[in-house]
Amino acid sequence: MKICVQGAAFDTNNMGVSALAAGTVRAILHRYPEAEVFFLNYEKFPTTYTIPFPDRQVAVPLVNMRFSWRFWLRNNGAFLLFLTALMKLLPFPALRRKWIAGNNCLRHLDESDLVVAISGGDSFSDIYGLERLLYVSLPQILALWAGKRLILLPQTLGPFKSRFAQAIAKYIMARAEAVYSRDHAGVKLGLEMLGANARAGKLRFCYDVGFVVEPLPPKRVDIVGLEWPPRRDCCLVGLNISGLLFNRGHQWSDAFGLRLDYKSFVHTIVEFLIRRKDAAVLLIPHLLWPVGEGDPPACEAVYEALKNKFPGKIGLIRATYNQYDQSEIKHIIGRCDFFIGSRMHACIGAISQNVPAVAIAYSDKFAGVMESVGVGSIVVDPRKMGEDEILRVVDQAYEQRTALGRWLKDTIPRVKSQVLELFADVEKQLPASWGKHWA
Repeated sequence: MKICVQGAAFDTNNMGVSALAAGTVRAILHRYPEAEVFFLNYEKFPTTYTIPFPDRQVAVPLVNMRFSWRFWLRNNGAFLLFLTALMKLLPFPALRRKWIAGNNCLRHLDESDLVVAISGGDSFSDIYGLERLLYVSLPQILALWAGKRLILLPQTLGPFKSRFAQAIAKYIMARAEAVYSRDHAGVKLGLEMLGANARAGKLRFCYDVGFVVEPLPPKRVDIVGLEWPPRRDCCLVGLNISGLLFNRGHQWSDAFGLRLDYKSFVHTIVEFLIRRKDAAVLLIPHLLWPVGEGDPPACEAVYEALKNKFPGKIGLIRATYNQYDQSEIKHIIGRCDFFIGSRMHACIGAISQNVPAVAIAYSDKFAGVMESVGVGSIVVDPRKMGEDEILRVVDQAYEQRTALGRWLKDTIPRVKSQVLELFADVEKQLPASWGKHWA
């Protein structure tokens, strides 16, 4: 079997996107251990990823597309769509086969038995602009025009604010074999959008595939300010600071409608944890970009501002970019006793290891995913809540961390089991002959 994965990769330095990629591959190989998996994604050059699992390493090629105004590029998404449409119109099978054989993207796509798309987890929406939606949708439309069976893997569906965005989403969802949402609100939205065209059972719920990413000890740990491995005589709190919110200050606070100054709030919560709770705080970046929206500059700024004020009580992961992969960062998160995160997959990395976590949400995706595993009460939304209210929730969750840990220990195995059986469920949405062929 050959399966094409769209909308996730390992070279973005976004550990959330990497977690989606690793979780997808693990779920595929759980059902089809000998499957050939490849990524069809936007990059300048092809490459091959080596994904470490506890029991083996898996080589997964990246077949590179381009998203460029240079239409004539052979792997430009728009050119591939044009070529596919032209081939459907021309009644010359030999010519079609020649064109496909001569184009690396079309050849791999043609050889695929199944195409699965995950759209970076939250980009099947126009919340980040129409360009981002087109970016993730073009490969999906290409697969449909190539006559491939398309599955939308568990992700956030919508919102779709513009009519054009709604039209794109409806076109893809109506033609996909199955559409999975990682929250129940997405299932409801999909049913409302498709209406009578929604086949019974087509819109389905499944937990985020990031839950099944397996932690692996880092090859080396570059942590300053705190001992590692962590001391056991005080509570270690992992704190993920979002550069998206921190580095752009009020510009993004206004864009997301936050009711507080995020930069000031981060300082407040560190002082609260150290002074009021006598905890040690480890700053953990999760989007490892060195500039812009990346988390490391934000973590560095907070550490430099507070390290002399709280010596031995605040630490920082100084990640050399590309040094830590999603499994190694997850291992470090798993060594914490409590976690607070502004990146959703950082929070998933915690609760999937039974580490109680408070998620600081700037979009609706946080609440939906956390509610799906019964911990919606530990999501705080600075778009609706002030600083004092958020601190009360953090305080309460911190004091109840032992009980929360027990709840997660009972719940998470069931969550992981459902994710690992995702492709068994996918088979049920496909013609019976497909499943028999690969049994």
